[in-house]
Amino acid sequence: MAVDERTLAILACPLCKGKLVWVREQSELVCRGDRLAFPVRNDIPMLLSHEAREISHEELEKIPS
Repeated sequence: MAVDERTLAILACPLCKGKLVWVREQSELVCRGDRLAFPVRNDIPMLLSHEAREISHEELEKIPS
């Protein structure tokens, strides 16, 4: 599954409304501001706070902007 640029441009973090970064290897959308990773299952972004996982500072540094 790949999130295309047009879709990514309209998606936002449900908590801070910030930009999300697509991380293909983990099939996740990452909010750098809240340090949360939202899963994408069956091509559907799960943008619910209880579905997200927290990511460490070290993991966040490895994710491109």
